[in-house]
Amino acid sequence: MTQATTGNTVHVHYRGTLDDGTEFDNSAGRDPLEITIGEGQVIPGFENALMGMSEGDSKTVTLPPNEAYGDSNPGLVHEVERNQIPAEIPLQLGMTLTATNQNGGEMQLTVIGMEDDKVTLDANHPLAGKALTFELTLAKIAA
Repeated sequence: MTQATTGNTVHVHYRGTLDDGTEFDNSAGRDPLEITIGEGQVIPGFENALMGMSEGDSKTVTLPPNEAYGDSNPGLVHEVERNQIPAEIPLQLGMTLTATNQNGGEMQLTVIGMEDDKVTLDANHPLAGKALTFELTLAKIAA
């Protein structure tokens, strides 16, 4: 039976959860995720977990932060004056804002703290610093 290896395009169903069981993503009700192993289209640990699987195989893997979205970087947490954020945006803890960085690219910021005149924003990926558990089922090896 063919096993997934670097260069194969694979179709995989997945369910991702955090340590507390909270689901952060899944492919239920959708076509399976299609990736080419070795092209870095997904986080490293997810891609590595697919290696050696055959069509129909299922497994569960837990990835430490360094195989997922990395550790949380305290240098990406910033406190800004509330008046730097448009007043028409009704800020709430946990909400995500989109901003433009110095190079013109978009970045996501999560509101992690609010005071009357200051807002604390986190530019880390929301899953940075977290271990991620994936239930994987390899649906197809296309090439």
